[in-house]
Amino acid sequence: MGYPGKNHKQYQTPKRPFELSRIEEETRLVIEYGLRNKREVWIAKGALRKYRKAAREIIALQSTGSEQARVERKKDELIGSLQRSGMLSENADIDDVLALKVEQQLDRRLQTQVYRRGFARSPKQARQFITHGHIAIGGRRVTIPGYTVSAKEQEEISYAGSSPLVSDIHSERQRIAKVGR
Repeated sequence: MGYPGKNHKQYQTPKRPFELSRIEEETRLVIEYGLRNKREVWIAKGALRKYRKAAREIIALQSTGSEQARVERKKDELIGSLQRSGMLSENADIDDVLALKVEQQLDRRLQTQVYRRGFARSPKQARQFITHGHIAIGGRRVTIPGYTVSAKEQEEISYAGSSPLVSDIHSERQRIAKVGR
């Protein structure tokens, strides 16, 4: 066991590092979502791996006939967590957890939300706005592009109060408006 306060890797590298189809898919995701590198894709895949593992454990507990109350509680916790984060709909089931895709995880990133909600012209610009402290969620400045935005927080995304981008006459805001987002 390591020191609990020390950070550890949040991802696993691919088993086949030179598989062409995987490389092309990861490159497409990096470009589409404006990610810094493929490690961010691997982190998203790792998070999905964790959710799928929990779902498979729940299904295994159901099939073995374990305590039904405990199984239902675990199932409700997992599905509730994913619903709060906005990755699953209200009437989702455990099979929907197994069907999650990397794109759904990447769509919940703050960087993607800022771009899709029209605060930036491109995913790269959204990343820059976030790291430079121009974006806030519920009035609190967030400087992490990979921050997972919950469904409740999604409507609270705005420009930070101390940011020059708050003003409608800022030149970059006018360029963003011209794009017609």
